[in-house]
Amino acid sequence: MGRKRILLKVGSNTLTKETNQISRGKIEDIGRQIADLKDEYEFIIVSSGAIAAAKQFVKLEHNGAEINIKQALAAIGQPHLMRIFQENFRELGLFTSQCLLSYSDFENSDAKSNIKNTINVLVANNFIPIINENDTVATDEIQFGDNDKLAALTAALLQVDLLMIATNTDGVYTKQSFENNKPETITTVTGIEHLRQEIGKSKSSHGTGGMQSKIEAASIAQTAGIETWIVNGLKDNFITDAITGSSNHTKIK
Repeated sequence: MGRKRILLKVGSNTLTKETNQISRGKIEDIGRQIADLKDEYEFIIVSSGAIAAAKQFVKLEHNGAEINIKQALAAIGQPHLMRIFQENFRELGLFTSQCLLSYSDFENSDAKSNIKNTINVLVANNFIPIINENDTVATDEIQFGDNDKLAALTAALLQVDLLMIATNTDGVYTKQSFENNKPETITTVTGIEHLRQEIGKSKSSHGTGGMQSKIEAASIAQTAGIETWIVNGLKDNFITDAITGSSNHTKIK
């Protein structure tokens, strides 16, 4: 039996621990868990955070549209983000690689085949692919989904065993419990429609997605026959705790 393949999507809120800068401690936490699990699982990471990484270093002077500023920030922040991953992972004996994708890549059969082949070669040689949207040429995720949809499309293309989306809640809460300020996690669900009725329209502070885009991502994964887990990435050991069943999270079968 080969190792199970997990596509882990980490949003800006998780990587900054809801502050204004990338948390090296959080990236180290992710790396440590991957190192602990590497005999049984292989990981592909879809990571946001390039814009958050840039904001630590620069304040841009601008006359352009807001979206152009975000694209410029992403271009500045992406190398910094990769450097933080590389430094922290290398100390744990893990090797990283960068893949920048855009939605148009998923509409082109040659591009899809190239993505799949490249990522398979990287994983086979123990390099962890760290994927982000190519924000210099595309603005979809900056505007809409904080990489949730990108993660789902990549998961479907690579036929992973599990899509794990890290966010800042213990999965999806029932609407009523959330409104009563006593959030209760919906632990297991098979139909997406039920979840759509439970979620509000809330957005996360750094991310652009909110729970809506996570449900849409789960829907794409479900169509491809892939299970999605929505877990609380702010907590330490969130990957291993989800796998061992010792945390509250939502499983979308």
